Amino acid sequence: MDVLWFIPTHGDGRYLGTVTGGREADHTYFKQVAQAAERLGYDGVLLPTGKSCEDPWITASALSAETSRLKYLVAVRPGLMLPGVAARMASTLDRLSNGRLLINVVAGGDPVELAGDGIFLSHEERYKATDEFLTIWRQLLSGEKVDYLGDHLRTEQGELLYPPVQSPHPPIYFGGSSPAGQQVAAEHADVYLTWGEPIEDVREKITQVREQAERNGRKIKFGIRLHVIVRETNDEAWQEAEKLISHLDDEVIQKAQEALGRYDSHGQKRMADLHKGKDGDLEISPNLWAGVGLVRGGAGTALVGDPITVAERIKEYCDIGVETFIFSGYPHLEEAYRFAELVFPHLPFDPKSERASGAIGETIGNSYLPKA
Repeated sequence: MDVLWFIPTHGDGRYLGTVTGGREADHTYFKQVAQAAERLGYDGVLLPTGKSCEDPWITASALSAETSRLKYLVAVRPGLMLPGVAARMASTLDRLSNGRLLINVVAGGDPVELAGDGIFLSHEERYKATDEFLTIWRQLLSGEKVDYLGDHLRTEQGELLYPPVQSPHPPIYFGGSSPAGQQVAAEHADVYLTWGEPIEDVREKITQVREQAERNGRKIKFGIRLHVIVRETNDEAWQEAEKLISHLDDEVIQKAQEALGRYDSHGQKRMADLHKGKDGDLEISPNLWAGVGLVRGGAGTALVGDPITVAERIKEYCDIGVETFIFSGYPHLEEAYRFAELVFPHLPFDPKSERASGAIGETIGNSYLPKA
C-alpha cells in the first residue's frame, strides 16, 4: 500500500470553523509538515487546489527543494490550464524533483468559483473537455508530436522537448463519482480516487470503474482520501472528534452547507448526504465519522478510534481493492507524527523512513536507554 499525508495550504488548527487554536499556514509551516512526512516514511503528500488554497504548483516546487524523497500530488485543472503548458509544467517539476511528481486531475466542483476563473462549461461538458485535455497531455508527455481537433481543444504540431523523468508520464490520479467522471477515469487514470465513504459504497465505485477500465483494455488502481483521529483508546479518539467540532454552531454549519450546496460535484453531494448538514449522530458506519464535512468541502469523513481499530478499518478498504491512502488530521504536523507512530506498525506498509538510527525515547536517569 501507498500512504500519503496532506499539506494544509488552506489553513490549519486544532478546531474547525474558528480562529481559536488556529495557526499561521505559511511556507515555514508547510515545510515542517513536508519534512515530517518524509522523515516518518510517508510516500508523498497531497496539495489541495482552489481559490481557498495557495497555488499547489508553486508550493510543491518550493517544498520539493526542501525534501529529497517525498512525492507531491499536484492538481492539473483542465480549463484553467492548456494541455501544452500543463505538460511543460509537469515535465519540468518532474525533472527538477527527480521523478517525484504525481498528477491529481481536478475537473471542477463549484460553479461560482469556476465562473470567477473564467470557466462556464456545464458538468458534463467539463468532463468532455477533461477527456480531450488528457488525450493531448498524455501524448505530449509520451514524446509524441500532437495534432488534435476536438470540441473544446485544438492543438497543431504540439511537442514537448524535455521529457519527464517518469515514463510515459507522472502517474495520473483522478476522482469523479458521476458516470461522466468515472468514464474519464477509466480511460485515463492510473489511480481512481474516492473520498471516504462506507465500505459497500466504495466497493460499488471500484467495481464500476474497474469494469469500465477493463472494457477499455486498461488496468487501474484505487485510492481513498480520509481524515484520521487516532488516540491510544477509542474513548479518547471519540472525545477528540467531538472537540474538533466543539466551536461550531448552527449558523457556521448553515453558512458552510449553503456554500457547498451550490457545487455540481456528485462526490460533494455524496459527502453532504452522509451528514445532511446536521450535528447529530455522525458515525455513519463503524468508526467512520462525517463531522469534518459539516464545514469542510471535499474530504469530509474521518476514521476514528484506537490504533488497532483504525488499522483494521484501513485493512477492510485494502480487502476491496484500495491500495493508496491519503490521510490528514488536525493539526497536520502533530497528527502526521501521531498517525505514523501509532498506526504504521499495524499496517501492511513499509515506511520509507529516513529517521536517524539510535536511541528512541528519552534516557532514564541520564544513564540508561529505554528498552525496545
